[in-house]
Formats: sequence, C-alpha cells, structure tokens
Amino acid sequence: MVIKVLIIDDSAMVRKIFTKELAKDPEIQVIGSAPDPFIGRDKIVELKPDVLVLDIEMPRMDGLTFLEKLMKYQPMPVIIVSSLAKKGCDVALRALELGAAEVMAKPGEAYSVGDMSEQLAEKIKAVSKIKRTRLIPGMNFSTQTKSTSAQTANALLKTTNKIIAIGASTGGTEALKEVLTALPGNMPPIVVVQHMPQHFTKSFADRLNSLCVLNVKEAQNGDLASPGTVLIAPGNQHMVFKRSGASYYVEIKDGPLVHHQRPAVEILFQSVAKFAGSNAIGVILTGMGKDGAKGLLDMKNAGAYTIAQDEASCVVFGMPKEAISLGGVMKIETLKKIPQVLVNYLKSN
Repeated sequence: MVIKVLIIDDSAMVRKIFTKELAKDPEIQVIGSAPDPFIGRDKIVELKPDVLVLDIEMPRMDGLTFLEKLMKYQPMPVIIVSSLAKKGCDVALRALELGAAEVMAKPGEAYSVGDMSEQLAEKIKAVSKIKRTRLIPGMNFSTQTKSTSAQTANALLKTTNKIIAIGASTGGTEALKEVLTALPGNMPPIVVVQHMPQHFTKSFADRLNSLCVLNVKEAQNGDLASPGTVLIAPGNQHMVFKRSGASYYVEIKDGPLVHHQRPAVEILFQSVAKFAGSNAIGVILTGMGKDGAKGLLDMKNAGAYTIAQDEASCVVFGMPKEAISLGGVMKIETLKKIPQVLVNYLKSN
C-alpha cells in the first residue's frame, strides 16, 4: 500500500525538492503540496493524505496554530520539518506537545539533502502506522512542575558500578518523560540516545530537568556519568560510553550515520556492552527502524539486563520489535511499569 503524503511549506524550492526526493521511494506518493495552511486545509479535505509534512514559519497562519487545529478536528500523523535554529527549540518541543509525531531540521543545518530525504522517507513510513488516537497529546511540559518525589523514591538501591542505557526514537520524548519522572534521585548514572535534531536536545534536556528529581543535562564531551545524573546525547553527534578506572564518562564525537541516525542508539549500546558488561541495564523504547537492536543483544550477551517497551504502549513498535526478534530482550514491559522494573532489579542485584 502506497503512503499518500501532503507537503505544506511556503518555500516553492523546498516543496519541489521534497517531492522529487520522496518520489524515489516506491512506497511513498506525494499527492500534493501547499504554500500555506489555508490551502493545505482544503487539500487535506480533498486528497485525504496519510501523512502530513509541515513547516512552522509560514504566512497567514503559522504551523503550530494549524497543527493545534488539525489535531483537534482531524488528527493525522504530522512530521514537522523546519529550520530549527537555537531560538526555535522551544517551538519544536511545543510541536510535540501538540501531537506532532516527529520534528526534523531542514537540509543544510546538520544533514545533506540526500541524508535528510532518506531519513524523512523512513519517518514517513514509520509514522503512517501510528494509530490516530495516540497522536494527542504529546509532552505537556507547560502544565507540570519539578517533582519533589517520584513513584519509586523510597527504594533502597544497589547502584555501585551500575549504569542504565536507554534508546528511543519516534514517540520517545513522551516515553522518556514518563520513565525519568517516575525514578528516584538515587539512581545509577543514566545515558540516553533520543533521535532528534541538532540544538533540540539542549532544550529537551532542560525541560526534563525541570520535571525530574534526577539531574538531566545534554551531554558534553568528557562528562562523568555519575549517580543521580541523566546524560542525553546531543543532536547530530554520537555518544560513546567509556570507563577510566572506577569512573564512567562519555565521549561525544562525529561520525557517519548509523541506521540513518546520528546520534545512534547502536553506538551507545555497543560501548556500554564493552565497558560496563554485567553492570549495565539496557532499555529500548518506542521508535522506528532497528537502531539499537543489535546493540541491546550485545549488552545481553555481555551480561546486562535488557528491557523492551511492549507493543501496546509504543507509538511505533519498530526498535523494540527488532530487538525482541534478535533475542536481545530479557523482559518486555508496558511503559508505565518500566520505572518500577528498573528499581526492583537494582534492589535485588
């Protein structure tokens, strides 16, 4: 079945490039485009697309206002593709709050047209499978404040030399919020790869930090992975986990895309398998593709405890499904129960 795509962007050049590049994928058909949301609204009614590719900054009506109206009256999978400069990071987070399935940067900032178009095609195929009832709401950061306690705050944990590695993609911003806000402050170090654009990860980490009792930050090269701290890989850079004596730290570096991604979960999980072995816990959450599946198997083979989010609670059951198929998962659990699974394992090991 061919996936029907509508593009709404005020740039004629962008509409032309996306239409040309996406036409290379036999599973995708660009059925139309529009220069603004008003024309786009009429084309949605007429053409009934499966997926919408939407810009943010447009004349007559901005993309966020249109997205909010769309999700209220006719929810559908939406991928935001915009020039995400530093000043636009909060706007990108707001797009996820309103129900956007993915947020991507336009070519020229982090990726070439070819790389970006290949990623866009993969994301279109992934989000086309999302049930529309799962699109609203996304992360509602604006109505929450930093928690003074967590569901598991009274746990007595055995954290010496332990490390938790988490990988996520589509739907992962909400999934990570659910997991991290439910954990106590005495957790072992947590390292995270969430697929997202450059500059976006800093705002994402800051927002999570305002909600969690854990200290959440965007990772910098050489950062120590210390208890009570969550390090999130920066957009457009890989994060490698390393050990020096009794200390864990991360290396942030460039490198080729892995499974169409940078940062890649695969890179993180493989390095955790190498340097932490049986002291590690691996968690793979909702996401498209197979990034991290082989790495989670490597972790399991090195003695780590491995967990995958179950299909029912995933926005996209791609990455967990691949990890399960490879035999890299020891426990499959619903998103809401993963924090308690982590705490119970730490208490008994």
